[in-house]
Amino acid sequence: MTTAGSSTGSTDHAPGGHAGEHADPHGWRRWLFATNHKDIGTLYLWFSVVMFMTGGVLALLIRLELFQPGLQFFQPELYNQFVTMHGLVMIFGAVMPAFVGFANWMIPLQVGASDMAFARMNNFSFWLLPPAAILLVGSFFVAGGANAAGWTMYPPLSVQMGPGMDMTIFAVHLMGVSSIMGAINIITTILNLRAPGMSLMKLPMFCWTWLITAYLLIAVMPVLATAVTMILTDRHFGTTFFNAAGAGDPVMYQHIFWFFGHPEVYIMILPGFGIISQVIPAFSRKPLFGYASMVYATAAIAIISFVVWAHHMFTTGMPVTGQLFFMYATMLVAIPTGVKVFNWIATMWKGSLSFESPMLFAVGFIWVFTIGGFTGLILSVAPIDVQVQDTYYVVAHFHYVLVAGSLFALFSGYYYWAPKWTGHMIDERRGRFHFWNSLVWVNVTFFPMHFLGLAGMPRRYADYPVQFTDFHAFTSVGAFLFGLSQVYWLFRVVIPNVRGGAPAPPKPWEGAEGLEWTVPSPAPFHTFETPPLVK
Repeated sequence: MTTAGSSTGSTDHAPGGHAGEHADPHGWRRWLFATNHKDIGTLYLWFSVVMFMTGGVLALLIRLELFQPGLQFFQPELYNQFVTMHGLVMIFGAVMPAFVGFANWMIPLQVGASDMAFARMNNFSFWLLPPAAILLVGSFFVAGGANAAGWTMYPPLSVQMGPGMDMTIFAVHLMGVSSIMGAINIITTILNLRAPGMSLMKLPMFCWTWLITAYLLIAVMPVLATAVTMILTDRHFGTTFFNAAGAGDPVMYQHIFWFFGHPEVYIMILPGFGIISQVIPAFSRKPLFGYASMVYATAAIAIISFVVWAHHMFTTGMPVTGQLFFMYATMLVAIPTGVKVFNWIATMWKGSLSFESPMLFAVGFIWVFTIGGFTGLILSVAPIDVQVQDTYYVVAHFHYVLVAGSLFALFSGYYYWAPKWTGHMIDERRGRFHFWNSLVWVNVTFFPMHFLGLAGMPRRYADYPVQFTDFHAFTSVGAFLFGLSQVYWLFRVVIPNVRGGAPAPPKPWEGAEGLEWTVPSPAPFHTFETPPLVK
């Protein structure tokens, strides 16, 4: 892809541009009133880092309790609050905002736009998140403590919780509104602000995966809002949506929740697929193999995700015909997902490979995500799922997808684009140290959980029989070392990279392609005020 006529660094405003009311603002006003997509992307990324560390502390408190059998540190009620809030903080506070931060930073640069389409709405969508985070974390300090009904908030337990449950409901509403506004912004930017000559089938894969993810967000976030609002009215306004004594049905909540919940899983992984689809061609020095099939596979995954929700509910007594439908529909997802994995490997085949930190995390992602995908395929088989339902096998599966999957993709993208964000190259030795520690300890943490689950260890239990001790101890040690690896990443990679380092050229990676590499590093406050021409 070649470009001509790109303009960077100017403080003049392009017609219709939204670079901000003032050129290059400084101080706290720059961040509070930010309308520049780069500043808002930075805010999202730092917010997600803070929430990632918060959720990580909760995870380590869980593993601390489970290191030995018996109740060591926490009562089961508090333990269940840790489990619940760990899930909510990591999903809505860490993974989703991190991908939105990447979208804010990179989509305008990749499509040749001067900014996101709706700059003030972009600001508002971010500033809804800190109050939501305060509601979530603050719920630990109200009477009765935080929500302890699981991140899924199943009734009747969620109807019986204290005021911490109401705080969770309002936090989920705020985060949902933020997600919907962000999705509208992303769709409008990609469809309407592309540079001249950039057809849809010339879009970078990261933009394609985010375009499809944004449609998923608009479709399913109102469903979650509906479910938690019904819980709220059951709790305070005398309705009985989920109360069997009033002709309600708690299983109906599960159907509504998982109609949101399963597309949500793909909301948290599809942008990661896009990042990996950018990184692997760059370090293979080859175009992405099967670009069109990757686009169609992404769309197929998104469409199929709407008809598989009840595979989370095989033990609720659904008829055999329902089990068969959801079993086969779930297996169907493996086909477009397999297309993606095949295309990534085919891209590397006979390429001129080099293994800098972004590529290490991308290759690591393929391996660990594929493990998570295969265990998901096993769980799709209804008779097997009935046996391992709500055991540590399920915990192992979704953590391989979300920790080893989404998180590794985010790290790959961070190492790939950070030179463009900060203007400094990352110390490669530190990046490799972070990668190898993360790869080893993530497997030490989560792989033994498969065996725990197959042996019958239920999840969300603060205590367990003595025969599970060794695997739990092994897992807890891995979790603490994985956590320390991320502390190392923050203090020895991220913060030093923001403060300084070797200057980054406009195109620090030899095989990288795309408009983002035509602007200086760091990317100036205003870019592409004269739209580049894509040939």
